[in-house]
Amino acid sequence: MMRLIVWIAVAILVIWAVRSKVRAMMAPYREGFAPGSAPNRNQGQPQDARRVPGTERMSCCAACGVYFPASEAVRVDGRDYCSPAHAHQTSLHKAG
Repeated sequence: MMRLIVWIAVAILVIWAVRSKVRAMMAPYREGFAPGSAPNRNQGQPQDARRVPGTERMSCCAACGVYFPASEAVRVDGRDYCSPAHAHQTSLHKAG
């Protein structure tokens, strides 16, 4: 009978340890970063406050509409382009 109680206690400790580890790993997603996790929790906060830590802001090319990391943007006249070719192509269309 004593062995049964010991095994039950060990099982409870293992389950508790696994659950606490899973909770720690899921904490960033429960804080409103994952889609649909907290519908109205982040209203009124700036977009950058809702991003998952370690991710980068995306930008949309003004010529082709492709999304790419904002750090790779080619900026011309206040617009973001995915490549120098698209920036040059758009400037040619404006000139001609």
